[in-house]
Amino acid sequence: MINTTTAAATTTNTASQPSASSSSNTAAQSLGLKNFFKTPEGRYKLHQDKTHPSSLLPYALAKSITQITLAHIKDQPVQAATNTPPLQPNSSYSVASSGVRYVTSKFLGSSGNGSRMLGFVGGNGTSSKANGGTSKSSHVGGGLTNGVNNSTPGSNTPDGKGTFLIFNVGDTLYISELNSEEKDPIKSITFGNSNPICHAFDSKAKEGHDLLIGLNSGDVYSVSLRLQLQDVGKKLVGAHHYNKDGTLNNSRCTSISWIPEREGAFVAAHADGNLYVYEKASFNFNINSKDGPGDSTFPVIKDQTQFSVAHARSSKSNPIARWHICQGPINAISFSADGRHLATAGRDGYLRVFDFLNERLICGGKSYYGALLCCAWSADGKYILTGGEDDLVQVWSMEDRKVVAWGEGHNSWVSGVAFDSYWSPPTSEDDESENAVYRFGSVGQDTQLLLWDLVMDELVVPLRRPPGGSPTYSRTQSSHWDNVVPVGTLQPAPSTKDVPKLAPLVAHRVHSEPLSGLVFSQESIFTASRDGHVKIWMRPGSSDCQVSSSDSCTPVKSLK
Repeated sequence: MINTTTAAATTTNTASQPSASSSSNTAAQSLGLKNFFKTPEGRYKLHQDKTHPSSLLPYALAKSITQITLAHIKDQPVQAATNTPPLQPNSSYSVASSGVRYVTSKFLGSSGNGSRMLGFVGGNGTSSKANGGTSKSSHVGGGLTNGVNNSTPGSNTPDGKGTFLIFNVGDTLYISELNSEEKDPIKSITFGNSNPICHAFDSKAKEGHDLLIGLNSGDVYSVSLRLQLQDVGKKLVGAHHYNKDGTLNNSRCTSISWIPEREGAFVAAHADGNLYVYEKASFNFNINSKDGPGDSTFPVIKDQTQFSVAHARSSKSNPIARWHICQGPINAISFSADGRHLATAGRDGYLRVFDFLNERLICGGKSYYGALLCCAWSADGKYILTGGEDDLVQVWSMEDRKVVAWGEGHNSWVSGVAFDSYWSPPTSEDDESENAVYRFGSVGQDTQLLLWDLVMDELVVPLRRPPGGSPTYSRTQSSHWDNVVPVGTLQPAPSTKDVPKLAPLVAHRVHSEPLSGLVFSQESIFTASRDGHVKIWMRPGSSDCQVSSSDSCTPVKSLK
């Protein structure tokens, strides 16, 4: 059943907590924050938190919005970084399953709707070179030409394996060991002339490079996380550098993602509405050559308001394609688990869903108000979540190609959404229905984490007015659902009378600062605030355990 009331945690703090989080619990209590919250299946407890070094200047906190990525490095033999020559591009290109990527939403500036709106960094970032520039890629071995270096505030992990939490604050990318009691990161990589904005990890990468980093200068790096952890120096090791110095597109890289089922391929979205498709570096010539990796010029975009795809003229080019999605920033992107579909959330307020393999728009629609800031797929690819400046969480159905539910519970912009693919609904002996129940979460600038349950067969459609009849409540499809939406249609925001309304199962204030990220794992929930603090909430029954290495593996349950 869908809970129709908001259930906020109201109990007192526990007497004892793990030593790693005792100081954070004390600070939380002083701010009126509880270190646990209740759900029908039990209590989620604050296990520990991770953050940047305390010496970080406040000025740096305002330079970018924190995003979190969970990364698990498997146990496999690798030479020590000090004895490993810089990675060279590999000429092979194969197909393989992509690991689960955990990516949170980014805030991109726009005026609000009267909610508690905060200022954001930068503007549209429109690039004068976006329509006809030339891309350059380079390989970084001993150092970087973009002022990239790293420091080691803690001891590095010698074997380069385990589960790690990656997050950005200001101009620095931090790496923390998840199971360590240390609050501070064990590694930091500083980008002196630019800020890391987004990152993504592929746990099943075969060729070494598993971490992507996008900067506000438009530059993109791919690196081996293992090599960064093994290296004790102050230089980024074995990085491939794409769109160097913003040669192809100098607008902010707003979101980045590996492409599932395509080994080494990834996409990078930018603040000018363009998205670029890259293949793994597989050039048969010197990547540092003066001529660069082939001709990556693209034709001028004739109509900025229309979707279009252009392919590179040279087979040696990287990127291999440019997708012009919208006029204005792409705030977030998300692939379905099988890699067939791509969802984008834009500052223009539209969700767009594409058939990625056939390069065509399938469906999409507008928010009730303002920009969309985040989007996420269900594990089975049937539903998409969006959140944004209208303070609402919308649930889209791929089958209906429409909004089928919307959640009201946040008091400010929704900055992150995600399905909890590890959660299993309770079952009873007399329950023989095959009705799927979905658990999902959302975080917002109101500092709250909201958990929701979605049971499609039990949704009650609001007041419906059939032609010539009286208003009635219905458990069948509403007039909003009755009409078939043609493929490729972008719809206006539906009337609230046509869309079922959800209420949160749990509403809990988890941070003192606005939230920017949400990640579910098998044993915990991760929440991040925009100022670089990450909290780890252990699931019921897992509070006394360490976070296992399965946290970044494929979800154990797919809803059907």
